[in-house]
Amino acid sequence: MITLKLTVSYDGTDFSGWQRQKNGESVQGVLESAVENITGEKITVTGSGRTDAGVHAEGQVASFSTLSTVPPEKFAAALNTVLPPSVKVLKSEKARDGFNARKDAKRKTYRYSVYLSDVEQPLKERYKTRAYGALDYGAMKKAARLFVGEHDFKAFAASGYSAKTTVRTIYSLEIEKSGEDYDFYVTGNGFLYNTVRIIAGAILSVGSGRTALSDVERSLVTGERHKDFKTLPAKGLCLVGVEYAD
Repeated sequence: MITLKLTVSYDGTDFSGWQRQKNGESVQGVLESAVENITGEKITVTGSGRTDAGVHAEGQVASFSTLSTVPPEKFAAALNTVLPPSVKVLKSEKARDGFNARKDAKRKTYRYSVYLSDVEQPLKERYKTRAYGALDYGAMKKAARLFVGEHDFKAFAASGYSAKTTVRTIYSLEIEKSGEDYDFYVTGNGFLYNTVRIIAGAILSVGSGRTALSDVERSLVTGERHKDFKTLPAKGLCLVGVEYAD
């Protein structure tokens, strides 16, 4: 029995999310079916995190144990022959004994993508969220800096979260601008439900002038979410990569 570590990329548009569902196709379910097709084993593929319906991934990490004799580095190619075009394994490798993609994750980086346009642009709509009007890039960068560090992110989490604590650490939050396209890169030790999408909504609210930097500071201190800090659509969110101690 060996443990394999997979790096997986997927277009989440048509999936009900990472986690296996009774109703609706999931990325986890598709991967588990592919492993069974190759090995004949019914196994559980563990992901580093449960991306929501519509969320994409460039570097999701997954792990599972197998008795298969397929060389670890060849497993990606084998799985890709039976996986759909929307899900592909970029890399497969042997992991240390006991490796768990979720429990052992130390840092995750997400990207939220926005484009500024008065007209819907078909080639951007699938992976970016459209914003309207002018944006103050300088104000947005100042807002982003407020989130860096250890904070209570209660105000930036969707209701119904099950986490024991709402305190998390964001190591970096950078905004890259290219023309009218904006990419928010957020790296942290973990995120509450919808946190990245809400943070992106708060930064856009500041950039559009609807709210002030003091509104972000107030929400971080009080735990009360400002009415203009919207949860942005899932389609703009992508899991870029996951870091481990080893």
